Amino acid sequence: MLDDFFVRALIAGIGIAVMAGPLGCFVIWRRMAYFGDTMAHSALLGVALSLLLDLNLMVAVFIVAAAVSVLLLFLQRRGALSTDALLGILSHSALSIGLVIVAFMTWVRIDLVGFLFGDILAVSESDIDIIWGGGILVIFAIVYLWRPLLASTVNPELAEAEGMRPERARLFFMLLMALVIAIAMKIVGILLITSLLIIPAATARRFATSPEIMAVLASVIGALAVTGGLFGSLHWDTPSGPSIVVAALALFVLSLLPIGRRRLETASHPTPGGHH
Repeated sequence: MLDDFFVRALIAGIGIAVMAGPLGCFVIWRRMAYFGDTMAHSALLGVALSLLLDLNLMVAVFIVAAAVSVLLLFLQRRGALSTDALLGILSHSALSIGLVIVAFMTWVRIDLVGFLFGDILAVSESDIDIIWGGGILVIFAIVYLWRPLLASTVNPELAEAEGMRPERARLFFMLLMALVIAIAMKIVGILLITSLLIIPAATARRFATSPEIMAVLASVIGALAVTGGLFGSLHWDTPSGPSIVVAALALFVLSLLPIGRRRLETASHPTPGGHH
């Protein structure tokens, strides 16, 4: 019989995997893996501000991540630097400012390791409500925005010509990323959320025959990684968050094996490429 805390961790982890999967696909298609890192690093600044201003942690993280997204779009329009350079500046700046603010707050005891790596085994029932409530909202938003998001990923110029407003779709995508990171930070931690976004989606790409199938597979593979990682953590007494990422990595390595794997034939079943 499994303990209640383990069941709660399982339910919460699967909820995060389900909403992270489709977003992770867009991260890969758009070649924006470093954007995920930037969002995750900005979360620590959100933590610092929540403590400094006595704000709700999740709200503060979302506000900071959303602000970084909007700032990135603004700087990209200015065209002064390449996107990867801007992401590097924003990522390390947000992380460093957060650490400096925390250092000044000598009256607050803060477990940085907990925020960096999360503690999925400490999930409460209210956390589960937030995760699944937020997850359903994210999934509905992705379904609603699927066509403009996909079109702006494959060919932004054509999407613009068809009146789909790719810039708006890009902003909504970034805000959804900010929301997922705000929800997931407490569970899998700042440093591991990007892995849960990217690795299951990368694994799903090895088998998918369409963008829609890849999005569904990414969620399923993420849920399998969460389940395998948590049971592995229970069996070998290893840290739960990193164990989930190791399980996701194991599934990715297995997907590289030629046995029974269906390669995606790009010519006959195209999936979105790496257009920005």
